[in-house]
Parts: sequence; structure tokens; C-alpha cells
Amino acid sequence: MRTTVGIIGAGPAGLLLARLLHNAGIDSVVLESRDRAYVERRQRAGILEQGTADVLRAAGAGERMDREGLRHDGIELRFDRTRHRVDFPALTGGRSVMVYAQTEVCKDLIALQLREGGPLLFEAEALAVEDAGTDTPRIRFRHEGREDVLECSYVVGCDGFWGVARKAIPAGLSQVFERTYPFGWLGILADVPPSHDELVYARHDRGFALLSMRSPAVSRLYLQVPDGTDPGAWADEEIWDELERRFETADDWYLQRGPITQKTVTPMRSFVHEPMRHGRLFLAGDAAHIVPPTGAKGLNLAAGDVVTFARALVHRQETGSPELLDAYSQTCLRRVWQAERFSYDMTTLLHRAPGATPFEDRLQLARLERIASSRAAETDLAEAYTGFPFG
Repeated sequence: MRTTVGIIGAGPAGLLLARLLHNAGIDSVVLESRDRAYVERRQRAGILEQGTADVLRAAGAGERMDREGLRHDGIELRFDRTRHRVDFPALTGGRSVMVYAQTEVCKDLIALQLREGGPLLFEAEALAVEDAGTDTPRIRFRHEGREDVLECSYVVGCDGFWGVARKAIPAGLSQVFERTYPFGWLGILADVPPSHDELVYARHDRGFALLSMRSPAVSRLYLQVPDGTDPGAWADEEIWDELERRFETADDWYLQRGPITQKTVTPMRSFVHEPMRHGRLFLAGDAAHIVPPTGAKGLNLAAGDVVTFARALVHRQETGSPELLDAYSQTCLRRVWQAERFSYDMTTLLHRAPGATPFEDRLQLARLERIASSRAAETDLAEAYTGFPFG
């Protein structure tokens, strides 16, 4: 097999890249190790920045998002039993975010790819990227019980942290920056309407809590828990009781309870691999960087990476200049590090570290009070949350 761009991974990054390339008249092949059903039910992010939503619309993949997604014009910060709303459009010149689950983004992009795009091979396991430093990279993969080779002009690794793409970058060229947090998120899906019409980020002496949603009828909620927590160790009523404590306010707001359909624990970590390019191999999304979910940046960073690559390749095709492709890593990393900074700030602002001192507790409250009382501080949060510019 031969193609211009070999894409490893059919998550939102790989699928969006395939769509962007198709619209630009550039052929690609997508290899995905899992089956279609797994990809379409894999629960991950649910917040789309303004720029990500705009890119999906421009790519022809925004119709159902605009019909079924939930536009949010702000978030609520909750601390010391007080509530403060951050108004995104008023602070950012009109920007907002969209609540639309990654599963739904993938469903939309898969349907478009199968109907209009190039080959999308499920249960096609990438085994290695070979000759990445040459003009003729190859992806060795296994599909339908036999090994094959996909010859490419470019390879884009959208295959996540555990994928093979990053392993093709020589160790001597790689730098890794990472941080592991001593807590995680116990997340639940519940068949109950959300108790608030926007996301609520709560800082409490017992730990962080987040009220989110997947639809008008399904709530998504999270509790800060110690690293390594077994989600099965928490009874349903125990979870609701703890959420109620952490969301407590001085007014008459209350938390609606309902049947819990899913429990998971998400570890919290930050990771960046530099560079994001070696020869004609380009890394995108979790293959190159991971952020704690507090800042809602993971899927959006992946979208920024593939938009940057697609623009650079179109520029190369139209002008013959490799300038933008050569700058891919540097261009993406500027945005990545701003997202890492914001995600770290949000995480340390809202989570109580094990063994935190009263001094550290009061600093957190002072930081939150600063946001609630300063338009400049509030604007900085709103601009970062709604999204840094793509490339």
C-alpha cells in the first residue's frame, strides 16, 4: 500500500486530520488498532474550545455538534461556600465552549471518512514506523491476520501515549518533561439531569469536585481521590454524599441524584515530549503531550496539532516550501506549553494536595478570591479556557 500521509490512530486527532487532508485533496490512510465499536464508545474529553468547534464546522463535521451539543458561555467557581460565575463572551470578545463528547466527535468523523474519505482500517495494529528520518517512511502493520507495509511521504502518529510512533524518534534526540500528581479523579456517569446549566469547579477542604454533563439527561461528575483508588470501593450513596459536601453553598442550591451507570478513576499527570517531529514523522495529541483534565485541554491540543500539520502540508504542496513543516514542532509546542501551564494552574488552584498546610489552603482561597474580584485575572482564565489560537 502507498499513500501521501499515513495516520496511526483513529481517535479525534487522526480522524480530524484525515478529514482536513481529504478536503485539501491530499490522500491518506488511517490505521486503527481497535474495532469501530470500541472507538465510538471510548469515553474521554467532552469540552471543545471555540477554535476546535470552528474547525469541525469548517471541515463539514459540525452539523450534529451544533444540533445536539451544549454551548456554554461560562463556568462557575465554587469555594468557601460561595459561587462565582466566569462569563466567557464578556471577557473574550464573544468566545464560548461546546460540551460535546469525544465519542460523538469520533462518530461524526468516522461516518464522513467511510462515506467520502480514504481508507480507514479498523483492527489494523501499527507495529513500527521505519525509516522516519528519510523521505520514504513506512508503517509496518498487522491487519486481518497478516503483516503489511504502508509506504508514505509523511507519517503522523496520533496513536496515544502507548503507541509506536514516538518510539521511532531516536532516544538521543528526545527530551521528556513530566509530572505525576498524588491524586486522581473518581468519575461517574449518572442518568440524571445536570444540577447546574454550566460546569462547576469546586475547591473544598476535602478535595476538588467537578460538575459536568454529557447531555441534558446525563450528568458527568468527578471527585478528587488518592492516587490508585479502586472505583469499586466507593458505594453509590457514598459518592453522592461526598459530592454534596464538596459542592455545598450558602444558598438554596442542591445536587440532584440519580442512577450511576459508570465509575472510573483517571490518573493525573503532565507529559511533554520534545521534539514533536523527526524527519517525516510527526507526533500529534497524546503521543506527544498529556495534560491533567482540569483545564479541558487534551482533545483541543490534539486538534491544534493536526490543524498545524494540515496547514503546513498544504503550504508545502502549494508553494514547494517546507518552512511550515520544518517549524511544526516549535509551532505546536508554544501552544502545548501554554496549555500545560494553564492545566497546572487550574489543578493546583482547585485540588488539595495530601498534607497541605493551612498556609497553602489560605493561598488557594486568596487565588480564587483574586479571580472573583479582578477582571484582569478573570480574563486570563477565560481566554485560556476558551482556547489559545491554533498555530
